[in-house]
Amino acid sequence: MGQVIQIDEARIRDHLGEMVRGTVEETLNAMLDAEADQLCGAGRYERSEARQDTRAGSYERTLQTSAGEVNLKVPKLRRQTFETAIIERYRRRESSVEEALIEMYLAGISVRRVEDITEALWGTRVSPSTVSNLNKKIYAKIEAWRNRRIEGEHPYLYLDGIVMKRTWAGEVRNVSLLVASAVNSEGFREILGICEGAKEDKSGWSAFLRHLVDRGLKGVQLIISDACRGLTESVAEYLPEAQWQRCMVHFYRNVFSHVPATKVRDVSHMLKAIHAQESQEAANQKAKAIVDDLRAARMNTAADLVDRCVHETLTYYAFPDIHWQKIRTNNPLERIMREIRRRTRVVGAFPDGQSCLNLAAARLRYIAGSAWSTKRYMSMRPLYQKVASRFFRTFDQATAPVCTTWV
Repeated sequence: MGQVIQIDEARIRDHLGEMVRGTVEETLNAMLDAEADQLCGAGRYERSEARQDTRAGSYERTLQTSAGEVNLKVPKLRRQTFETAIIERYRRRESSVEEALIEMYLAGISVRRVEDITEALWGTRVSPSTVSNLNKKIYAKIEAWRNRRIEGEHPYLYLDGIVMKRTWAGEVRNVSLLVASAVNSEGFREILGICEGAKEDKSGWSAFLRHLVDRGLKGVQLIISDACRGLTESVAEYLPEAQWQRCMVHFYRNVFSHVPATKVRDVSHMLKAIHAQESQEAANQKAKAIVDDLRAARMNTAADLVDRCVHETLTYYAFPDIHWQKIRTNNPLERIMREIRRRTRVVGAFPDGQSCLNLAAARLRYIAGSAWSTKRYMSMRPLYQKVASRFFRTFDQATAPVCTTWV
């Protein structure tokens, strides 16, 4: 019996979709007629002293809904313009459809992919210009999010930049996007801001840090980034009380550039041994031994780099050991930068810097509203306990001679 009866699920699905679309179309047309009757003060063909207007036919228009494209017959009146409260004038799509298009764009789906999805869901393709016009509606919200007030303290601050391509006077040139993320006093991650800079120099980073400080950034104890000279100089100017941690991974890559390819694995184990020590003093001693080993292996340039800069990667030892693994590298922000690169790769060269900034900021705003920021990244209690103990120890040392003299 099972071989005789065959169910065509595709036809059933199409039939149900057509029924839903037809029901939506009938319901909307009935609502338009009822609204026209209310404006006229009487029903169609009804003779009444309360009638205020008469019908003058109708015109057809289409509306894109979540159930598919429906055909509407919008009534026309002789004495007044029929303006329905059900559908905005000149609107061609249901608000839920527009919200879905914007949500897909923010989620990182390319415009070409959005066209394919809309055709599969609603049977019609949406042009790239339509998606761009819809996205302009959220640019004001993105700009407000970029300039929002920064509340609370952020002990750990991550900084990094990414280079994009844009057209400038008919030429394709580089433009840098500077991004900042942080861990707040409760241990949750936040994306603090993004700005455009001509390049990652002191002027660009100074403007970005001034932008963050003016918005209320405070309480920064440690800044994690790569060894960009313009960044380090700007940090000393705008956040003088914060310490700087050079990203351990970036430092490794700098050292590997001066090491033969056959020796990279061995040198990697040497460098990891430095950051596997239990204290900063032990790490410094291990670094000296590694420098001697590199010189003995005739890798003098790498040895000089380690000897000169390894102390910049050991700042994290001054903070609670439970945080070491998460504050000695810039990996948390690097993951976000890869997400920006994935979203912008399909564009190629942007027509201007503002469109590049808006797209990257839209993606960051979407990430900030996801589970990425709602999950506690680290417990901050050890940090503030250590700061409090350091304060009372300094206070006791400063007041001890005074107390002794008084006694």
